[in-house]
Amino acid sequence: MKTKEKRITTASQQLPAFETSRVPEHKVLVRFDVLTVQWLKNVKLRIKESSYVKYYNMVQNHIVPELGTYRMDELTTEIVEQFVQKKLTSGKRDGRGGLSEKTVKDILAILKEICLYAAGLDVEIPCRFELIKIRRRDLEVQVLDGQNYKELVRFLFHDHHPRKTGILLSLYMGLRLGEVCALKRQHILYKEEILCIRSTMQRIQNLEEEGKRRTKVIVTDPKSSSSVRDIPIPSFLMERLEDFRRLPEDAYLLTGRTDRFIEPRTLEYTLKRYLQSCSMEYVNYHTLRHTFATRCMEEGFDAKSLSEILGHSNVNITLNRYVHSSMEQKRKNMGRLLPYKEFAS
Repeated sequence: MKTKEKRITTASQQLPAFETSRVPEHKVLVRFDVLTVQWLKNVKLRIKESSYVKYYNMVQNHIVPELGTYRMDELTTEIVEQFVQKKLTSGKRDGRGGLSEKTVKDILAILKEICLYAAGLDVEIPCRFELIKIRRRDLEVQVLDGQNYKELVRFLFHDHHPRKTGILLSLYMGLRLGEVCALKRQHILYKEEILCIRSTMQRIQNLEEEGKRRTKVIVTDPKSSSSVRDIPIPSFLMERLEDFRRLPEDAYLLTGRTDRFIEPRTLEYTLKRYLQSCSMEYVNYHTLRHTFATRCMEEGFDAKSLSEILGHSNVNITLNRYVHSSMEQKRKNMGRLLPYKEFAS
């Protein structure tokens, strides 16, 4: 295994692969950390590199340190539930509070996958995952308010800098950060006025090669099959995208070159500088996508169309996660309620 993976495998290599003493022959006992190593090797063959890095880090940083010394037949529902609660309240590695609900749900999903893999090897697991629930809280998500929205739009339209155009694509078409960075000239269909989302860019840990950089930038297929999509381009953005018509087909939009790109964290830093120029407080890049979805719903977009534009797998994700009604919209809706004439003064 590669260097970083040795942190998991070194301890487990000292253990027998399976412990079978003092138990009936049809039962197979194995320590959790041993089986987790096997699961990581197995799953690596079936998933994207970026997903493997995510799984590896969650196993290495959260799951094995807490559960690694248990035998699989000792993983009861109570133990796993205590593990989940600990991660929610004090799971951060620096000791400063708990992990987010989404992160803990992801960790629990990986733990469940490991146990399913174990069950396929006739390893007994007493935990009943269906009984473990993580209560969902409705967290307030940032959306640009009217004045800040106008200030940022005015700044972005001041000139035709490619990075400003990229940010406008997120603000007016809902593109994710990595999708903007991966855009090439070939993804713009000028005749049809359509933008094709076919790839995404991200920086991940480099687990493969010793002595080289700890991270690397990769361009892969989008987040999911539903993220592969074609989006109609608004006419005012179509005029701006004319700037790229004469670029080589394989050139990145943000640089105009085939051999150079702008990576996600650089574009996010660029947005930070733009916000400072507008005397605005910092918001993360994904706020642009939230703002786009919210404005679309306020303008009367049907949820199904918006869901497909955003690249969601179903409409509920769009409604529950990305659409946030403003107080102004609530007031407008309440203002539509009128009393019956006979009761009006």
